[in-house]
Amino acid sequence: MIAVSNLTLRLGDFALEQVSFEVPTGCYAVLMGKTGCGKTSILEAICGLRPIVSGSIHLADQEVTQLKPAARGIGYVPQDGALFETMTVEQNLGFALDVRRVDAETIRARVQELARLLEIEPLLNRYPKFLSGGERQRVALGRALAFHPKVLLLDEPLSALDDETRHHLYEVLQRIRAHFEVTALHVTHSREEARELADRVIRIEDGKAVTFTDVAKLPQLGQKEREPSLDN
Repeated sequence: MIAVSNLTLRLGDFALEQVSFEVPTGCYAVLMGKTGCGKTSILEAICGLRPIVSGSIHLADQEVTQLKPAARGIGYVPQDGALFETMTVEQNLGFALDVRRVDAETIRARVQELARLLEIEPLLNRYPKFLSGGERQRVALGRALAFHPKVLLLDEPLSALDDETRHHLYEVLQRIRAHFEVTALHVTHSREEARELADRVIRIEDGKAVTFTDVAKLPQLGQKEREPSLDN
């Protein structure tokens, strides 16, 4: 579960006031809204990467509002993937377990499991600079999932990909949903992504969160809402 209650954020002239929404356990939710409405800011606040003015955040029935990012149990995929360029794919996948002092045999088994699921077994010895955009995103997903998080947050993970790669990653994300017990919140501008992946859509409208549990009834999005760009 992800529960955001009366969340208030301020950064310079930008502000969000009293935003509330909930993502039930095991649900795959998509967070949408016009460019600059604060989608990424909300995601970063849930992660603990952006300070909040007031409000509360609960993850898996635990209040995490004051916890440090590492203590929140979140798997996070930022927009650019943020892979460690000096590490191989195998090392990137095992990193979160290594820093938690998991034994080498368990790390190796987990890396192999993720590599099979994400179809990146031939890439394990490569460095990120030799990967395509789709390959980088699959590695970023694997790294985020490695330590069995209960919550997965994704910030426009497919926005820079071509149509064929994006559609393949729909299948990858659907496999992840079937394989892992994880609650997901996925930021996107794409109505197609919402239709392919979401159980529900949370749309930021006029500074408030509006939830649609029937994705087919999501109102038509405006042009600015569809354009991929960096968000506040």
